[in-house]
Formats: sequence, structure tokens, C-alpha cells
Amino acid sequence: MVKIVTIGGGSSYTPELMEGFIKRYDELPIKEIWFVDIEEGKEKLEIIGAMAQRMWDASPYDVKVYTTLNRAEALKDADFVTTQFRVGFLEARIKDERIPSYYGMLGQETNGAGGILKAFRTIPVILDIVEDMKQYCPKAWLINFTNPSGMVTEAVVRYGEWKKVIGLCNIPVIATMEEPGLIGKTQDDLVYRFAGLNHFHWHKVFNDKGENVTKEILKEMTLQDAGLPQNIFSVPFFEEQLESIRMIPCGYHRYYYREEEMLEHSLEEYRTIGTRGEQVKETEIQLFELYKDPNLDHKPEQLAKRGGAYYSDAACATIAAIYSNKQSQMVVSTINNGAVPDLPSDCVVEVSANIGSTGAITQAFGDLNSAEKGWLQLMKNMELTICEAAVTGDYGLALQAFAMNPLIPSGQTAKRVLDELLVAHKKYLPQFEKTIVKLEEQGIEIKDEVAQNLTANGK
Repeated sequence: MVKIVTIGGGSSYTPELMEGFIKRYDELPIKEIWFVDIEEGKEKLEIIGAMAQRMWDASPYDVKVYTTLNRAEALKDADFVTTQFRVGFLEARIKDERIPSYYGMLGQETNGAGGILKAFRTIPVILDIVEDMKQYCPKAWLINFTNPSGMVTEAVVRYGEWKKVIGLCNIPVIATMEEPGLIGKTQDDLVYRFAGLNHFHWHKVFNDKGENVTKEILKEMTLQDAGLPQNIFSVPFFEEQLESIRMIPCGYHRYYYREEEMLEHSLEEYRTIGTRGEQVKETEIQLFELYKDPNLDHKPEQLAKRGGAYYSDAACATIAAIYSNKQSQMVVSTINNGAVPDLPSDCVVEVSANIGSTGAITQAFGDLNSAEKGWLQLMKNMELTICEAAVTGDYGLALQAFAMNPLIPSGQTAKRVLDELLVAHKKYLPQFEKTIVKLEEQGIEIKDEVAQNLTANGK
């Protein structure tokens, strides 16, 4: 019988995770599930714990749900550990979005300046979790869908020296669900091949006869939306550019291929209805009001509005594939092992892979065109720089990461944004403590009033 531990169990996504485990119980016989959170998340943890137990009680299966603030207690003898935490809660995301926006830069939680700061906050925490796993559950698999998922998985492998890890994302899942209908096919009719990085990949599609149908899907994508989560503004790609690429870009490529339009939309929301984080916060409040209902024993439809739909279902499918050695084809963040020859073999990439008892066996994709190769090598080296800065607290490396990021205009303003973000998140950045003290002595203050208030309130 299987023991599963979820770090960040108080997340609003957890009911979807439970739904995925319930429908796979025959191939994944779970005995107990532990939800772990921190003191500030205790109330949400208790609400989710009760909701999850109701879901299991409504099923035919005898599964016990435990909640705790003691990570070591939960991890003991675990078989699988899933991670879905957000360091600093949604207040941290809002600061990541609003501070760059104040200076006319993109405010987004995994791209640009905000994505870098999220990695700085998250990587030290995931490495602490890995150290606990080495002590309490050394045989367990770590299934991560904490963003930025690719960089978090890279840090686990490179600095945590933990190879039994798989990173997940919902973007490929949505693409494989939505795209087949564009050409009158079903998901079972097509074969997908992905290659790249988390939130920065491309893919090709083949029919059941082995014929490449990527061009057909690309043509339809210029006419209608497909494969976009709730949190990405729909700006169409340029048809001529898609014809040149001859692959389907990730939805997040809009931030790079249509930077001007995406930035304009982001800044308009910042000035009017609020950033995505502020919008999501309202949705989350509504979700937890629903979760409090003692009669609710299933995932509510409103959860799809959160933007991370299918994350949890992908995690359940991955765990079931490992446990039952199913050799399921999935798209995951894992060690390259030559699948993408344009990147080092030992780095983490997001690719199609077969998932079984030994983990992810990557599928070879082949060489990329010059343009895509250039993009990918820049982005991967930026990720490696971010990871190193997150581990060492090296301010110079942090500046280097900002200078490398295509969505951050380098110069004095970029440095100012970095400085304000470091001060805003000082509670969660102990590795940068010396730098932050100096910045405060220099009088660095947060200009955006909302972010300033959140920081002043200690959130």
C-alpha cells in the first residue's frame, strides 16, 4: 500500500489531486495521504484536509488523510512526495508582478523578473525538502509541480544531488487535449514529440500513419485559440514565423514572439483590474468558501479558473506510471540524456519521455533550427545562472540573470527592479541577507503602493 506526501497541502489545487488519485485507485492502491504546510497556511490546510477526507469517504476506498505542520513526521517512509507550494503565498506573486510593472516591465510569475525572484525564493526550500527526504524517505520519488518547475527540478538534480525527481507542467497536457480537435482528430489519433524547457518548448505532431501533421495544426492555430491556459493572454503568433519554425510553440512563447503586445496587455491590467495574481486571489477566496461546505465532496468546476488545470492530474498519472511500470508517454522535466543534443546531456529539459519504474526515459528529438537553438541555449544558461544565484546568494549572478533575460531591458532600471524585489521579499531570501541590508542602508524603497503595503504588513 502506498503512502503519499504533499508539500503545500493547503493549496487550492489539492482537490484535483485527490480526484486524480481516486480515479486511479485500482492501479495505485493508496493507504494514506499526508498534507504538509507551514504555520501561516494552517487554516487552509485544515479546510483542504477535511475536504479531501470527504472526497475519499464518498469513494469506495478506505484512505486516511493526515494534516501536519511537521514535515519530518509526514515524510517518514513515504513512497512519493509531491510538491506544490508557493513561498510567500499569493502576496509574493503580486509583488513579483506589480514591482516590474511599475517600471514598465512585464509582471509575470514565471517569466521575466518575477519568475527569477520566484526561483530565488523557491530553490532553497526545495533543497531543504530534499535533505529531509534523504533522511526520512530515501527511496521515495519527488514529483514536483512547484513553479518555476524546470528550474526547481534542475536545482534538485544539480545541487540536491537527487535523481529520483520528475518535474511537471500543465501546458503540454492542455496542448495535447485541445489541438487534435483543430484538425478533426482525437487525442488518441495523434503522436506528440516535445523538446525544450519548462514554459519554453516546441512540439511536433504525427498521425497514426506516422505522417507529420504539425503544419495542419499550425494553420488552424492562426485562425483560433488552442492549448492556452487561463493565465495567458491570447495574441496570435505571426503566420510567417510559424511557417519558418515548423514546430508548434509553447503558449508562453507569446511573451517572447509577441513581447510588445503581451507587455501592453500586462500593463493595462496592472493599471485597471489588477495583475493576474490579484485576480487569482479573488478566485482562491471563493474556492475556499466552497471548500468549507461540509456537504462538498467533489472538485468544484470553479477550480478550472485558477489557470493551473490538469497539473494535479498529470502528477497522479506520473505516480501511477512509476508504481505500475506502465511506460506511459508523458511530457516531463527530467535529465536530458541526449534527447536534445543542442543542450548538455546532464541538464534538465522538458521533453517527451516514457515513464515507468525507473523514472523518465527521454525520447530523442533531434537538432533544432538555428533560431530555436539560439533561444534555447540562451534560456538554459540563464536558468543555470538563476539556480546558482539562488543557492549562493551572489548578487552579481542575480544581475547577470536579469541582463540575460530577454524580457528585461538591461541597465539601471533593471537593477532598480531587482533591488526592490529583493527588499520586498527579504523574509524569504536569507541567502541574500547581506545584500538586502546594504540596499536598505542605501535607502531602496518599493515604489508600487500595493507591493509596498504588502511588504510593510510583513507578508
